[in-house]
Amino acid sequence: MIPRHRVSRAAIELITRFEGYRRKAAQLPDGRWMIGYGHTLTAREGAEVSRDDAEALLIYDLIAVAHGINEWTYAPLTQNQFDALASFAFNIGLENFRRSSVLKRLNEGALIQAACAMELWRKAEFGGERIVIDALVRRRAAEKALFLTPPDGWPVAPTPVLAPMLDADAEGLVPREPPVPVTASLDGEEVKILRADEFAPQPVPPEGEGVNPIQAAAEAVASRLQTIFAEPMPEAPVEPEREPEPEHEAPDLAGEPPAHVLAPEETAEGVEAEAPAPPEEAAFELTPPPEDIGETRPFPTAEIEEEQPDGPPSGQLFAPPAANDLQAEAGDLAPAPEPESELPPIRPQGGPRERVLIDDTAPFEFTAPIVQPLPSHARGGVLSLVALAVIGLAFFGGGVFWALNAHRASVGGAVSPIIVGLLAGLAGVGLVSVAVFLLLQRLWKAERE
Repeated sequence: MIPRHRVSRAAIELITRFEGYRRKAAQLPDGRWMIGYGHTLTAREGAEVSRDDAEALLIYDLIAVAHGINEWTYAPLTQNQFDALASFAFNIGLENFRRSSVLKRLNEGALIQAACAMELWRKAEFGGERIVIDALVRRRAAEKALFLTPPDGWPVAPTPVLAPMLDADAEGLVPREPPVPVTASLDGEEVKILRADEFAPQPVPPEGEGVNPIQAAAEAVASRLQTIFAEPMPEAPVEPEREPEPEHEAPDLAGEPPAHVLAPEETAEGVEAEAPAPPEEAAFELTPPPEDIGETRPFPTAEIEEEQPDGPPSGQLFAPPAANDLQAEAGDLAPAPEPESELPPIRPQGGPRERVLIDDTAPFEFTAPIVQPLPSHARGGVLSLVALAVIGLAFFGGGVFWALNAHRASVGGAVSPIIVGLLAGLAGVGLVSVAVFLLLQRLWKAERE
């Protein structure tokens, strides 16, 4: 029979050394309260406890831990091994200890491997990140040392006889990154854990003093741009405005050439003479060619129709059409226009189209639309929908009546009266739904028309 162990003073001192004493109750991040040496069962807000009472509460918590270790371990243990396991189970929790590889190695009889497996429980979640905590590394080392301490003294293993060698299988126990040191505050009503390697945030100046962050960012960007674009960019060369060249007068075919045009003999001889200043430009005038008013030319109707636009010139929408230029040149030889009649004049084929003036300022007469009654085929459609709804109600009522009045003797079988009544009721509901949907659709279309 395996003896049942009890927690000794060595386990209590090991736990109190790493847990820390808290006189007033403090709230954990999960909402629970903690007091003394990690006691959470009876802790409440505003409670206070002395060191002796805190140690008594710790011994009370270790009763369940000792019971679990005695129940779940089947290998013989020494008092030091039991104390180390008690501190280990109190730290990680009984449920985690029950599922851990430490208990598995113990029950297999591999005590050294169980001690090495304790060092796997050295990480904690801090700020959403799982990191190796230096305090947990030290606690696992102390528990492992207590677990490996024999009651009858240390075994002898001289170095000249057994020289240590590198164990490549244990490289996973060495963390790739250094453990993170943390500090826990033991005062106050809230548990706060701070990382020692975190940089302290810079003090933020009050709103009334200091520089506006938006203004500071804008100045930083401006200075950066000045350093990048230190040299001014060359401006694009501006081309000088060219003076307009004087237009030389065309030589008059009937008279002599102008004085400023040099003769070919002078240019051939190479006579160097100052060019005379160009004469002032005369005003540009259009002189109509002389025509004989007495002669009468045929009226080019086709050409005028292609050249003249369909409407009045831009900016003169309501201006009357201008007179024909050819008629103005020929005088008043064209016959006088006849007085307007009620019927529009008949335009000869190939003649010029007559302009029509549109007055947008005239009031618009609104004529109300005539609402026609619903056609006969639409009335027939409504009646058919009503008939469909009545048939659906008849199916639903008949199905319910058939299902309720079915004989119990005929209930059994694949096709029973209850199933037939249920199907008839579902069919009736479907017909009524279709009739209502089609009726609402017709009404909606009628309103839109």
